[in-house]
Amino acid sequence: MKDFQSLRIVFMGTPEFAVASLDALVKAGCNIAGVITAPDKPAGRGMKMTESAVKKYAVENNLHVLQPEKLKNPDFLAELRSLNADLQIIVAFRMLPEVVWNMPPMGSLNLHGSLLPQYRGAAPINWAVINGEKETGVTTFKLKHEIDTGDILLQESFPIGENDTAGEVHDKMKEIGAAVLVKTIKGLADGTLKETPQDPGPLKHAPKIFTENCKIDFSKSIDEVHNLIRGLSPFPAAFTIMNEKMLKIYRSEKELKLPAHTEGEYETDGKTFLKFCCANGYILIKDLQLEGKKKMKIEDFLRGFHFNKG
Repeated sequence: MKDFQSLRIVFMGTPEFAVASLDALVKAGCNIAGVITAPDKPAGRGMKMTESAVKKYAVENNLHVLQPEKLKNPDFLAELRSLNADLQIIVAFRMLPEVVWNMPPMGSLNLHGSLLPQYRGAAPINWAVINGEKETGVTTFKLKHEIDTGDILLQESFPIGENDTAGEVHDKMKEIGAAVLVKTIKGLADGTLKETPQDPGPLKHAPKIFTENCKIDFSKSIDEVHNLIRGLSPFPAAFTIMNEKMLKIYRSEKELKLPAHTEGEYETDGKTFLKFCCANGYILIKDLQLEGKKKMKIEDFLRGFHFNKG
C-alpha cells in the first residue's frame, strides 16, 4: 500500500475532455511525473501550429510534456522509462503498444466514456445518444491487449435527458469521470479496489463516426431522427440536403402527428418554423447551419433564407 500522492503518475491525453481529469489529479495533489500528448499540428485558415488542450494545461501548470510522433520510438521509450512511473493514466489518447502500457509496475488505467462492456470503441457518447439510451456513465479499467476489454475498477452512471445532445453529455461526463479517476487512484494506492472482469454478454458497439453515419434518413421515426441529431451535436453534426446545399442540424424537437407530406419534404411558414416529415410525424428544426453560413437559431435563419419555389 502507498499514499496515493506519492505515486509517480504519467498522464496521457489530448483533447479538452482529458484536461478535466488532469486538472482533478493536480488539484488532488497527485505527483504528475510527466504528460504525454499529441504533437503540435497546423490548424485553422492560416495553418498556424496549434497545441493540444492537454499540452496548454500542462505548460500552464509547469508539468513535464512529451509529444512523441511514434510511441515505439526508442528515444521516447527511453525518456518514458526514465520518468519511473508507478502508474500511467490514459484519457482520450490513442492506442498504446504493449511496450508502453505494460511499462509501469502498477500498469496503465484508462477512463472510458461508457458503462463498459457496453459501447467499446471510439465514439461511446455519440452512439449512446443516437441509440436513445436513458443513461450512460464512465468506467476506469486496466489496459490489456484488446481495446476497452480490461478488468473494470470503478464505474459511475448518470441519466441522459430526452433532449440532451452529445456535447451536453460530454460536458457532464468529463467532470464525473475526473472525480471517478481520483477515487480509482486512491483505491489502487490503498489496496481497497478489486478488479472485475468484463461481462462478455451481448454488446452494443461505438465505432468511429463517418460521414455516411451523419446523413439523416427521414423515412425513420421521429425518435430515431431526433436521437441522431442530438447524438451528433455539436460535432460532426447530422445533415440533410436542402436547395442543393448541405444543411447541418444541431437541435430539434419532435412533433408526433399524422404526416401530410412525403418523408423528407419540409414545411415552413417562412418566419418561425421549419419542419421535415418523418415516418410518424415531423422534426422541428431549432438550431442549424446552411453550407457557407454560420450556425444560427431557426428564426434568424428564416429571416434571411429564400426557399426555392416548389
